[in-house]
Amino acid sequence: MAKISLIGAGSVVFARRLLQDIVCVPELNDSTVSLMDTDPERLALMTKFANKLVFDIGTNIEIESTQNRRESLDDSDYVLTTIRVGDSYERDIAIPLKYGVDQSVGDTVGPGGVFKALRTVPVLMDICEDMEDVAPNATLLNYTNPMAIACWAIAEATDVPTIGLCHSVQHTTADLADYIGVSKDRVKGWVAGINHLAWFLRFEVDGEDAYPRLFEVMENPEIFSRDTVRFEVMKQFGYFVTESTRHMSEYTPYFRTNEDTIDDFNLNQIRQDLQRRTARVDDHYTHLMEDANTERTLRAERSEEYACRIIEAMESDRPTVINGNVPNEGLIDNLLDLSSVEVPILIDKLGFHPMAVGELPGQLAALSRSNQAVQQMATQAILDGDREAAFHAIALDPLTSAVLSLGEIREMFDEMWTAHGSELAVYS
Repeated sequence: MAKISLIGAGSVVFARRLLQDIVCVPELNDSTVSLMDTDPERLALMTKFANKLVFDIGTNIEIESTQNRRESLDDSDYVLTTIRVGDSYERDIAIPLKYGVDQSVGDTVGPGGVFKALRTVPVLMDICEDMEDVAPNATLLNYTNPMAIACWAIAEATDVPTIGLCHSVQHTTADLADYIGVSKDRVKGWVAGINHLAWFLRFEVDGEDAYPRLFEVMENPEIFSRDTVRFEVMKQFGYFVTESTRHMSEYTPYFRTNEDTIDDFNLNQIRQDLQRRTARVDDHYTHLMEDANTERTLRAERSEEYACRIIEAMESDRPTVINGNVPNEGLIDNLLDLSSVEVPILIDKLGFHPMAVGELPGQLAALSRSNQAVQQMATQAILDGDREAAFHAIALDPLTSAVLSLGEIREMFDEMWTAHGSELAVYS
């Protein structure tokens, strides 16, 4: 049976969710799940939870636990990556904010996203190198951000079959159903673009175009206020985007360049958001600890995550369609060749089969390409060990370049680089 390796198993949200998905699939009843993390405390807690979950559900899944990555990867069929490498609010968010670059998340785009890529993607490349050595037939299902840069670099430098996974499409589908007052199971979308800038090219309810209904409810101030940036983008560009208002606001030069606009779109929430995120992580950790140690019987329900659906389709030959990030090999004609694009993908026992979309509407492709320029230069920086290419990536960022001069961007970049000390020694 299948061996599934979870690298970054200390992730209290993703790892727990994926484990709960796995135990719900009958075809994985005799599989092996190998948990790997560099944090011994988190790994021990997740291992304890996993063993209790498997026992309570009554499956024959074998749980392995190790801090040795190659040991975990050895002879795996599927590798799931949910890693974080040196994330720091002070470096990624606070330094750019001091210069006036007001990021909302800063982990996939902007100065924070580029520096996260410089730290993180080399580790993902090391994982791929290990996979090629000890798990040559494995498929990589990557959840680690920055998604587009990571998947682009992996595709250019390795032969590891990879799908980058996000939950923006699933969450947005639920949001849209809620906005127009229908159940989620009645809603369908044809979605494509790049990660966090994918677009509902078609949005239907019961097979009928539902965009007119969405434009109509957008005029309701209460509904508009729940998703200000995405509704404004739809109003001006014609289509609804997959990433949340808070996150989408940092992908463009339109929403975070002055206090009036930030206030108008209710985006002045960085510190409050950070506090909420920290509190949520603490809550998840506490909940996991309680469940790992409880005497009550644990139960599991399938989540909306794609990873287990992919594994189930490949192991059972029950095909499924997901949205994932793969190389642009003739999939979207007006985005960069071989860049990472997010498209519908058919999954079956033979593997994964991305669907060709053709051309995006011109305005959507142009907006996406403005972010692809950043991704392209960041990928070059990582693959070539080129510090100057990393600077160019940030200089091309739509939000950063709307706020700062080139000289100011250079000064900010140098300060962020210095703050990393020896962590970026591989770049010259």
